[in-house]
Amino acid sequence: MVRNWMSTDLVTIGKDASIQEALALMKHRSIRHLPVVEKPMNLIGWITDTDLRGVLIASMLEDLTIEDVMIRRPFTINPGMPLEEAARILLDKRIGGLPIVENDMLVGVVTVADILGAFINFLGLFTESTRLDIRVSGSPSPLPEITRIVRQHGGEIISLCHLPAKEGTDYAYSLRLKKTDIKEIVSDLEKHGIEVVS
Repeated sequence: MVRNWMSTDLVTIGKDASIQEALALMKHRSIRHLPVVEKPMNLIGWITDTDLRGVLIASMLEDLTIEDVMIRRPFTINPGMPLEEAARILLDKRIGGLPIVENDMLVGVVTVADILGAFINFLGLFTESTRLDIRVSGSPSPLPEITRIVRQHGGEIISLCHLPAKEGTDYAYSLRLKKTDIKEIVSDLEKHGIEVVS
């Protein structure tokens, strides 16, 4: 769920702040999104560094505030949303972050970096591991056989991903195993007609 990966150490800004104040705050905190709130944490807008840089010159010529340039009805999500759904929204809308609202109050922010970190964690990419890419043709359900062979040789699967099949291939998978000697696993997989690609 989004709740487990969202940032709750929130940096916010008020609607009367200047463009320069917002840019300075973003630079100081190394962030690219700012929720615009009224007290206590009522979300009234959303602003990005791209939005601010687009009006920076204009703000030098006239008094512009965050209220003048903020997104007034930003798309929001709730903390109970599945992480995969939040990732789909970020991708579909081509945005870098989303405010998270619960009971009409801002409770968090989730960014592309947060989602990427979560998926890297799920896949075990930063743990000591071995990756096997395999292809299987003609088997109606190869997974039970694959997992049986891995377990039989003392292997432990950290993650298993179904890969898009290439032409002429029925099934393609990428397995990440806890670091182990995989020679016997590879040999046994191939004996059972499961091609180890890499």
